[in-house]
Amino acid sequence: MGVETKKMANSIVAARGSFGDRIKLWPERTRTFYNDVRTEMRKVTSPGWKEVQATTAVVVITVFLFGIYFFVVDSVIQRAVTALFDYFKGH
Repeated sequence: MGVETKKMANSIVAARGSFGDRIKLWPERTRTFYNDVRTEMRKVTSPGWKEVQATTAVVVITVFLFGIYFFVVDSVIQRAVTALFDYFKGH
């Protein structure tokens, strides 16, 4: 467990005290939170051009396939409902 995480855990345990105690610990908890955010943001990397192209291609192909799938399913359901209505209209 990192030092900052231990500080945060200790401040959370201590924050269960009175309202005044929680107010006093607020700046320390806020500072710890922003330090943790800064540390995690340093680990973030942007994807390269090849990765962007690959994921975009996957998304476009997937959307196209789902479009075809839903078109077929919608057509089948439409024909079934139309046949059902025609059947009951005749009786």
